[in-house]
Order: sequence, then structure tokens, then C-alpha cells
Amino acid sequence: MSTKVPVAEKLVFTGGLLGQNMLYSFMSMYILFFYTDLLGIPATTASVILVVASIVDACLDPLMGMITDKTRSRWGKFRPYLLFAPFLIALATIVCFWDFGGSPILTLVIATVSYLLWGMLYTVCDTPLWALSSVVSTDPGERTLFVTLGKIGGTLGAVVITVGGIQLLLAFGGERTTEAYLYSAIIIGVIAALSIFLTGVLTKERVVPSAETISFRHNLQTVYKNKPLLTLLASLLIINLVNGIRQSIQLYYVVYVWGDAGYATQVGIALVVGMLLGMIATPPLLRRFSKKKVFIVSCILGSIACILPYLLGDHNVMNTLVFFAVSFFFSGMTTIVSTSMLLDTIDYSEWKLGFRGEGIVFSTNTFITKFSGAVSRMIIGASLGLLSYVENQPATPRLQHGLSFVMFLLPALCFLAAILPILFYNITEKQRVQILSDLNHGRSM
Repeated sequence: MSTKVPVAEKLVFTGGLLGQNMLYSFMSMYILFFYTDLLGIPATTASVILVVASIVDACLDPLMGMITDKTRSRWGKFRPYLLFAPFLIALATIVCFWDFGGSPILTLVIATVSYLLWGMLYTVCDTPLWALSSVVSTDPGERTLFVTLGKIGGTLGAVVITVGGIQLLLAFGGERTTEAYLYSAIIIGVIAALSIFLTGVLTKERVVPSAETISFRHNLQTVYKNKPLLTLLASLLIINLVNGIRQSIQLYYVVYVWGDAGYATQVGIALVVGMLLGMIATPPLLRRFSKKKVFIVSCILGSIACILPYLLGDHNVMNTLVFFAVSFFFSGMTTIVSTSMLLDTIDYSEWKLGFRGEGIVFSTNTFITKFSGAVSRMIIGASLGLLSYVENQPATPRLQHGLSFVMFLLPALCFLAAILPILFYNITEKQRVQILSDLNHGRSM
């Protein structure tokens, strides 16, 4: 029998993702500046710390997924990690933004160790939190709604920090005082820890795993023997570049094409409005159309929304912002559809291989997201080099045209390229219904 998820659980899950993304956004936006301008760590050294830690963190994702898949406790597979890890990551966040006032070498050591620890603890929270969405119900519609609310919560958490982060720093003395970062980290860390903890306390895992624990070797089969998952991951690797490229290039674009950094706020608003509306619009569409079809159509329309402002000219700010919102609308749709498809690949794994592997599936998805982010930054760095970009110099027509190309045509190409792998995604709607029927029959025996 399918199970409905109570509204209270949906709310705490949304709140958990909101708190988690507040924490992640605060770290992403301010840690590099804190290292260079307040701790005095050289920019190159600080960048190396972040890159190396990100690589280590990404490599740990699949391992954490396999660990959660082997977990058996009276609280379930994923909830135990949400009961203790949130407070550890809050503590690590505070240490990251704490100026201990020691020698440069000691400062560097503390910064490196604390950031590495932060990344590891974030993974311990992130993988179980998202994987929880696959076991709260046997009803695919409920799971899609559950994960949609989580994505909306995560987006709102990023918005809270994007808009309010600097205000919080100013309230404690401004962005040039170490105390402002420490006190802000304490507040955000506590909010995030409590919201994730409540998710662990108040949610239930209704899809009971088999009593048999799966070896790491067999657990890996969830990935490499799961063709629908592999095709979906290949598509996600590409589609994630759409927002990754835009977020990395947008400040350069508004400064050197539109001539005013203040427009970054309007671009951010277009992103938020478009993404949220796209996420909200997706679940009803999935009740009428196949997931594969919705994904492909979203990619095509998203690509068109990127191409039009490039062809029509992007100097009319208001018109371009509308196109931004429309393209982000379709990005929001692909986000929800792909996550719902990810849940289906877990059911497929249980049906085909005999075990679900929720942890490793979601951790592999997280790995792909982080890898896409790294590729996005590499693309932007190479593009700026090819365009002979020089900071604080007047923009040449070549630079402006190149930035417009990166801002619009590259995402358009990514939208279209993401369709190619998904064409080989072979879980049809008829097969999905059969899989669920077989699984529910097996669980009731």
C-alpha cells in the first residue's frame, strides 16, 4: 500500500533543507574573503585549500552513501546521522570563522583542518538528508512532492543568505571585522543544526530495508549495473552546468556588459522567482505526462529562452531579465523532474538487483553536482583567459560579446546536450507502474 506523508513531516523536511542551504551558502559566499582579507592567508593558498578540500569532499560522497546503505538501527538508515551530525557541523562552521590570533602558520593549519572537517561533516548530513526522501513513502507522487518541497526549501535558504548575509555581518560590525563573521556563523550554525535535527526527529522511514546488509562491492552495482541511473547522471552532469556557468559569470556580465554590479540583485531575483515557479509547476505536469517527456521539453524550451536574448540583443535589461526568469523556470522544472527520476532508479535497483542503495545513489548525485561546479569554474576561467580579461579595465566590444556568449549560448548548448543521454533512459511509465506493483506485492508478503 502507498503511504501518505503527514504535512508536519513535509514542513520539517523543507525547513531542514532551508537551514542546510543557509549554512552552505554562507560558507560558499564568505569563507574565501574571510581567509584572504581577515586572516591574511594569500589568495592562491586560500584557493588551494578550498579546491583540495572540495576534491576530498567529493570523493567521500560515494563512501558515505555506502555507509548509510549498510546502516541498520531502530531509527532507520538515514535518520541517525541527522540526530548528531548537525551539531558537529555547526561547531565546525564556527571554528572556520574563528580568528584564533596565532602565527601565520598556525592560522593556515587551523583554516585547512577546520575546512576539511567542515566538508566531511557536511557530507555526513547532506547524503542522509536527501536520501531520506526516497524512504518516507512508497507512493511516488508523495516522494516527488516531498523532494519538491525540499528543493524549494533549499532555494529559499540560499536566498536568505544571498539577501540577508551581508545585513547580518553589518549588524555585528561589518564585513571587515572578524567578530561579525564569528557571531553570524554561530547564529546560522545553530539555526541549521536545529532544523536538520528536527527533520531527523520528526520524520519516519516507511520503506523498510531488507535485514540483509549489502557488501560494498555489491552496493556499487547499484550504480554501474543501473543503466537508467547512469544515463540520468550523465544528463545531470551537463544540465548542472547551466546554472553553474551563469552563477560564476553573472557578476562579470552585469559589471562589464550592463555596467552596474547592482544588477546582480535583479538577476538573483529572476533566478529565485523562475526556479521556484518551475519547481511548483512540475508535480502537476508529472501527473499528466511522462517524466522523460517533461525533462526533454523543459530542456528545449530552456535552450530557446537562452538563445532569444542573445539573438535579439541583451542591452535591454528588463527584457533580458524576463528571459532569465523564463530560462530559470525551466531549470527549476529539470531539477524536480531529474530528482523524481532519481527516486525511480532506486526502485529500479531494488526491482532489478534486489537492493535499493538509496545512500550511494544520492551520494553519487551529489558527487556529480560538485564535479559540475568544478567544470563550470574551469570553463569560466578558460573563457576569461581567451577573452583577454583584465580586471578593472574598460570593457572592449570583444569582451562584452564573449561574456554574452558565455551567459546565453553556452547554457543553451548545455540544455540541448543534456537531452542526448536522457534519450537512453529506459524506465517507461508503464514499466514504472509495474515496478511499483511488483515491489509493493513483495513487501506485503
